[in-house]
Amino acid sequence: MPGNPREVWVTGIGLVSSLGEGIETHAALLSPAARPAPILNESAYAPYSVHPLAPLDLSKQIPKKSDQRQMEGWQRIGVYAAGLALADAGIAGNAELLDRTGLVVAAGSGERDTAVDCTVLEKLDGREDTGVLAKEVLPSALRPTLFLAQLSNLLAGNISVVHNVTGSSRTFMGEEMAGLAAAENAVRRIAAGQGDLFLVGGSLNAEREDLLLGYELGHNLWRGPFRPVWERHEAGGGFVPGSVGAFLVLEARGHAEARGARPYAKVTGVVSDRCNRTHGEAAELGLRLFATLCSGLSDGQLPVLSGASGVAPVTQQELDFLRALDSGGFDPIIRAYGSLIGHGVEAHLATGMALAALTISRQNFLPPLDDSAVERPFQGDPGRVLVTSFGHWRGEGLALIEAAAEGGTR
Repeated sequence: MPGNPREVWVTGIGLVSSLGEGIETHAALLSPAARPAPILNESAYAPYSVHPLAPLDLSKQIPKKSDQRQMEGWQRIGVYAAGLALADAGIAGNAELLDRTGLVVAAGSGERDTAVDCTVLEKLDGREDTGVLAKEVLPSALRPTLFLAQLSNLLAGNISVVHNVTGSSRTFMGEEMAGLAAAENAVRRIAAGQGDLFLVGGSLNAEREDLLLGYELGHNLWRGPFRPVWERHEAGGGFVPGSVGAFLVLEARGHAEARGARPYAKVTGVVSDRCNRTHGEAAELGLRLFATLCSGLSDGQLPVLSGASGVAPVTQQELDFLRALDSGGFDPIIRAYGSLIGHGVEAHLATGMALAALTISRQNFLPPLDDSAVERPFQGDPGRVLVTSFGHWRGEGLALIEAAAEGGTR
């Protein structure tokens, strides 16, 4: 990387969640008068809750019905959010810019066809010729693009097809760590002069029986009546999935200024690592990452958008890390935004970065999202926000979002 890395601006935001779609809907949560409350479906998948996606008119961002039909829910959510980000950045429909826009996506393994899975299991009962059975069922049940689950890179492919984003394309898999890797990759490439313009993000369809089954097999889901993130520890912990799509347009400052684009904020950096999480290692790693990312940062109040999932014991380890920042003179003012919109797994970091950029642009921070002693009121104009991402199973990372010093914010 060059000795004087280029400044990275956030020039476009696309966000859809259980609370609605777009900039204004989510920026309204930041109003001092706001009393944001989570929207939940606690009956469809009981004893598990989900934050369901708000209704969307898909034709606004995915005009062709044929394109909509060949995508599953997670792809439609992601393609829609990507379209919002491109439009917000002023590059939608601009062939010259889209041809140079790199695409970096964080994705899961795709949605399984639950009906086909059930058909296979039903026909297996009493039969031993499983190989023959697979040849009987799968060719007639699955589309050519499927292998019982959609390919992860189909999200990037459909964004390219629908929105004509034709620059380089990379897809990262691996739950929350995928979101960290995607953001870190794009930021480092811009800073190093390896690209000027990137569309970065991911999506999650939480309203899926196969997804809930997979996470519950690992004992990761919160069971029973809803509680905010910081109030789940005493009952064993767990996360509540949220349907969300989050994409950011990240752009080199000089490139943005040349085309007259104004920033929401700048991304000072994204750092990540992983550990075994024994004996408080995650908290110790968090402090090392903070020292790397925030060297030279002035102390005092530090708004934090925590990506904590609620899963034990890592949620407590993240809290231990944040509380330890006071030894360096920092006063973290914490918000676990998963309490409001759910845990977005691959898309969770991008969601936090989007909310952080809006926080700086609108000069308002989320009000406390629960009655715990963890989340305290914030007074002042936030000029910096730390976004955390401690994965529910593996992977720890931080992103620092700050006000762009010049150029005028949005």
